[in-house]
Amino acid sequence: MGKRIGFIGAGNMGSAMLAGILGAGLARADEVIASVRSEETAGRIRDKYGIEVTHDNRRAAEASIVFLAVKPAQLPGVCDEIRETIGDQLIISVAAGFDLKKLHAALGQDAHIIRSMPNTPAMAGEAMSALCTDDKVNDQEKTTAVRMFESFGRAELVAEDLMDAVTGVSGSSPAFIYMIIEAMADAAVAEGMPRRQAYVFAAQSVLGSAKMVLDTGKHPGELKDAVTSPAGTTIEGCAALERDGMRAAMIDAVRTAARKSREMSGK
Repeated sequence: MGKRIGFIGAGNMGSAMLAGILGAGLARADEVIASVRSEETAGRIRDKYGIEVTHDNRRAAEASIVFLAVKPAQLPGVCDEIRETIGDQLIISVAAGFDLKKLHAALGQDAHIIRSMPNTPAMAGEAMSALCTDDKVNDQEKTTAVRMFESFGRAELVAEDLMDAVTGVSGSSPAFIYMIIEAMADAAVAEGMPRRQAYVFAAQSVLGSAKMVLDTGKHPGELKDAVTSPAGTTIEGCAALERDGMRAAMIDAVRTAARKSREMSGK
């Protein structure tokens, strides 16, 4: 067996995961290996993280825990390449559109596989990741995987039939939130605030509001009510959002993304 952790692919998502794992002290640099395609990427990863870098996917697949952090179009070829290397390693796939059935077909029915879906805020250390697996993976492996994903955000185990819902509520939703931040900033600019400052006020307000939900455990509606004074500015804004169909639009966006995820998976 080779290194403790191997990454096949070290693009934006792979690098974010790698940074979290190393930063949390879950592995030393000399325990990690990454396989990348270009020499430019190899140099960047080697210089930034001090880990071993290779162009041989099979070498990275010898690790005890192997992250498949490649684009979905590349995954079948990678699986063909490393299939004979896979034994009892824990394999964690980050590729969208590949369920456990497809992953087992590509890597072997006895492979220990976790299917995961982190989102792009992993690059800021604030991912929301979903992990699912079957009975081939033991409790210790599940605990280890969750702990690693928590090094760059939050992570929870979910049933695989919820992964399409995950796509909508966390996978695609950062784009929806960016649109909301942009719209809030546009409104502030219309009221005279400089653009740069408007983005800071809007983004920090979204960040702080999300943190309130997570830290207090209170229902979002209860937190909303605490801000809405009688006959005040906030209730007038809330009424405007209701008139303009904000709730229905967001529900539709999340469910549309989930529906597209099912279609892409052939369901």
